[in-house]
This record gives sequence, structure tokens and C-alpha cells, in this order.
Amino acid sequence: MALRLSVSSSHGPASSPAISTCRPAACGRFPALLGGGGVASQRRSLTVVSGPETRAVIPVRSSGSDTATVGAETVAVTGKVTEVNKDTFWPIVKSAGPKVVVLDMYTQWCGPCKVMAPKFQEMSEKDQDVVFLKLDCNQDNKSLAKELGIKVVPTFKILKDGKVVKEVTGAKLDELIQAIETVKSS
Repeated sequence: MALRLSVSSSHGPASSPAISTCRPAACGRFPALLGGGGVASQRRSLTVVSGPETRAVIPVRSSGSDTATVGAETVAVTGKVTEVNKDTFWPIVKSAGPKVVVLDMYTQWCGPCKVMAPKFQEMSEKDQDVVFLKLDCNQDNKSLAKELGIKVVPTFKILKDGKVVKEVTGAKLDELIQAIETVKSS
């Protein structure tokens, strides 16, 4: 299987190039690499367990999609990154209400995505008034990735009141932080 990849740089041509995005020939067209079988298709789901006093998020290995739920309800969770899929994304965005939602659209094979993942997790732990989500642009989520207009990974979509208001493409942490702050203050 041949993989066509276009690399763009966040620096000018005079400086040394830095890989900031991955551009697959078509998002989700590589099932063997993007969850079509084997270890890559194993996923972790997050289930929010609601008790009389506490609500905990428990990682669970499953063959199903990742979601954050209370009973049969999908909810927005702050203070962590929640994995979403084509079925859970919009309900979680809706449940976020007026909170800013940041979606990290990634693939498992993308180098810049792997670089941004721990930084995105750290941001979610620090910024408790923002909902941080991540979407694996594999074959299963191809329809949502297409609906959101993804062309490169990583792509970060920033939503407010259920609408995409900003987008940051590439592994550009400073630009992402600035975009989130701009949306929060608007």
C-alpha cells in the first residue's frame, strides 16, 4: 500500500523545515493504518460514572467507540481530553452549552499529531472552563471529518455555541493557545 504524504512547514523557506502537518491522500482511506484491524483498532472508551457524591472518569478497553456518558446521556467533561466519534461529537458539543470546545482532529500515524497530544492533554488539565475533545480521523469517522472540512492533520477546530469559529492547522501550539484565548474573550 502506498501512502502519499505532503509535508508543510510552519517556518519560512530560509529556515530549517519543521513538519507541522500530515496530509493523507484522503482522510480515513487507509484502514490498515487507521483502525481497520489489529492493535491500531483497539480503542479506549471513557465512561463517566455518576454516584451520589462524585463523578469519575474511568478508562475502559472496548471494541466500541470512545465516549463520555452518564446513563444514556452524552456529556461535556472539562479538565481532560475526551475521545469522540461521529456519533458522540455533536451531542457533547451541544451539552457544552456556552463553553468553548476545542477539537483535535488527528490520525494515529501522524508524527506532528503525536507531538501535540501531550501538550493538548496538558492544556485540558490547566484550562478548566474549556471542553477538550479529540477525533481520530479513521474510516469510522470519515463522515464527520468530511463534514468539518479537514484537509490536514492535526487540525484544531474551536467551537462556541455549537459553531466552528476558529481553526488552527498544524502542530502550532502558540497559535492554538492564542486562538482559544481569543474565542474565550469574545
